[in-house]
Amino acid sequence: MSATNQMKTPQSAIVVGAGIVGLSTAWHLQQQGLSVTVIDRVGPAAGASWGNAGWVTPGLVMPLAEPGAWKYALQSLTDPDAPLHVPLRFDPRLWKFLLRFAANMNARKWQQTMSALQPITRIVDESFAQLKADGIASPVVAAPYVAGFSSAGAAAAFRTELEHLHAMGQSIGVSTLADGNRPAVLSDAVVHGLEISGQSYLDPGDFVWDLARAFKACGGRIIDGTNVSSIDAGPSSAAVTTDDGSLLTADVVVLATGAWLPKLANKWGMKIVVQAGRGYSFTVDGDCLPKGPLYFPEQRVVCTPYQGALRIAGTMEFLDPDEPLDSSRLESVAKAIRPLLQGIDWSSRRDAWVGSRPITPDGLPIVGRLASSRIFAAGGHGMWGMVLGPATGRLLAEHIVTGAMPRQMAAFNPLRK
Repeated sequence: MSATNQMKTPQSAIVVGAGIVGLSTAWHLQQQGLSVTVIDRVGPAAGASWGNAGWVTPGLVMPLAEPGAWKYALQSLTDPDAPLHVPLRFDPRLWKFLLRFAANMNARKWQQTMSALQPITRIVDESFAQLKADGIASPVVAAPYVAGFSSAGAAAAFRTELEHLHAMGQSIGVSTLADGNRPAVLSDAVVHGLEISGQSYLDPGDFVWDLARAFKACGGRIIDGTNVSSIDAGPSSAAVTTDDGSLLTADVVVLATGAWLPKLANKWGMKIVVQAGRGYSFTVDGDCLPKGPLYFPEQRVVCTPYQGALRIAGTMEFLDPDEPLDSSRLESVAKAIRPLLQGIDWSSRRDAWVGSRPITPDGLPIVGRLASSRIFAAGGHGMWGMVLGPATGRLLAEHIVTGAMPRQMAAFNPLRK
């Protein structure tokens, strides 16, 4: 491609993937004046952007490969109900990921990753505020989070971790839960509580669908039920071929396919391994639902108010993203959380869901230009896709249109190993 073509401002874009990251990117490209088409094999919010806990928690963003995480890996080998599940099977790609993941489970690497993530976490709130100002009506609700514990030691250890995050510059406040603020849904098994301030939550499916509606209302095109089979790039345009043989062209293509990112991006120079970290959730009714989210660090289970009920989510399962839902993992989440809650109608359990979060070994997203100047990647956010999606879309759109690298995504190079 000539230098002239490299510098020419793109006028059109195709975004592959209609989750929070893909649609945020599409929205911001559209706001920059591009004609944008989004393609998804199912439709908006069909993957990890629907059934997650809906946490907007910039103060809690941290790498999964934290020091001491080995204890969860070892537990997974002997306990079928462990919050982390690693299948004992011959899977060279998975074990390659695990070896690289393990190499990052030390204090030095964790500190480096936290430092690289902080610039983007600091623009999370303003990125959501910008979408609201642009007309995205689905609410982002500010509310204190309550963390519950069955022992004083666990509460003290988690508080120390939160205070460390705050000292590093994360936007977070922590205090002992006052008796008057204790949610009635907590059972007597929860003997210690912390209140975490400065965070918010949303209905993830509703938010992404609202973003899709606004995008289409402003002239954007969404093609759903369509799978992309290949991506090509030439001197003057990029092309997307679908499974039915259709060919679409645009000035640039953005790959925002979550845990499926390697299928299209590896051809274009992406070397870093992306592993599906599957999470599970379900919804239940209750007599005394909390006003804000709940977190149980010992069990690695979270709860969020959801459409007049309670969404309960948990587990990290390293499997292929296309494998079917495993009902035993849902039972493990329910078994872990049931003693900690009261007034819940467990017979009302519904919306059983599994979604694949795209995990990278180093805990950093994959955002930026691939080997072709016309093809970009946006993914690898792990558990933080809903939190970082709007900020990612905003930064990547700026990068595509101006050619300049925003400092907040400097460490997210898709071509790193």
